[in-house]
Amino acid sequence: MTIHIKECTFSDIHKLQDISYETFDETFKNQNSTENMKDYLEKAFNLEQLEKELSDISSQFYFVYLNSELAGYLKVNMKDAQSEKMGEDSLEIERIYIKSNFQKHGLGQFLLNKAIEIAKKESKRKIWLGVWEKNENAIGFYRKNGFVQTSAHSFYMGDEEQIDYIMIKKLS
Repeated sequence: MTIHIKECTFSDIHKLQDISYETFDETFKNQNSTENMKDYLEKAFNLEQLEKELSDISSQFYFVYLNSELAGYLKVNMKDAQSEKMGEDSLEIERIYIKSNFQKHGLGQFLLNKAIEIAKKESKRKIWLGVWEKNENAIGFYRKNGFVQTSAHSFYMGDEEQIDYIMIKKLS
């Protein structure tokens, strides 16, 4: 079993869009209405939005491959690209998305370790993320990795307000 990582570029935008749709839909379709999912997917992962995100120098995307197959991706934000004002000493993990058939192979941990590596290289003192309050598997994963819930914020899935826990891990 070989795992490798590759930074996303503009030439990868269609692959990024496909995997974004697939992984988000797999993870959240059973807990949300079809209409809200459709609205969110079209807003969050249209090509114009992804182009904007890819061109932001304070954001980075990485694909993870298992045995040469695209299995998931990581998106991190720094500075003004962060979705909440958490300060210059923070790195946000906006997305760790893994295709369902590739889960439980250590890829989430691999991507989390990549985010920590980036944060340390950039001299960040903490990593933070927002995770849906009903995503118990992800919450457990982040807790196991030293993240602590510090607050919460609203997240809109179509017209439905949901709550994301804000979780922070301090780096030494």
